[in-house]
Amino acid sequence: MTGIYEWILAQPLAAAIGLLFVVVFLRAGATYLLGRGAHRLADRGRGAAVLRSPKVIAATGAVNRWGAPVVALSFLTVGFQTALNAAAGLTRMPVSRYLPALIVGGLAWATLYATVGLAAAALWLQLFLHSPWAAWIAVIAAVAAVTAVVMRRRAHRNGRLAAR
Repeated sequence: MTGIYEWILAQPLAAAIGLLFVVVFLRAGATYLLGRGAHRLADRGRGAAVLRSPKVIAATGAVNRWGAPVVALSFLTVGFQTALNAAAGLTRMPVSRYLPALIVGGLAWATLYATVGLAAAALWLQLFLHSPWAAWIAVIAAVAAVTAVVMRRRAHRNGRLAAR
């Protein structure tokens, strides 16, 4: 796996971003298409009544109308992007809304990974090969730090809202 990281990092930045963009475009696009296929299957079976209920139709309309920015932002997360791309397909988000979100989000993802993400992953893998315990402690420390920042911001925001 290290060889792939090193090879991508050895490429000029534009080429690395382009390669990663193609990867994310194909992966996310396939996930979207799988979601659309799953919707088609559900629409033929017992799930058809649920898919045609007023609440599901209203929710689908909202996701299709306002979901493109959420799809684009999902590429800045870990693990959430696959679920969001599948959901966009399941709700049959129009391709005319999905495709721009995929392009914007995919370019952001590719740029992040080509500049910081792959270097961090390669560094973590080197640490893991040297000391698996230290690598996992580093992950736990990073998760704890992010959690503390998020909780502090929420507490500050909630305190500010309560003061109003």
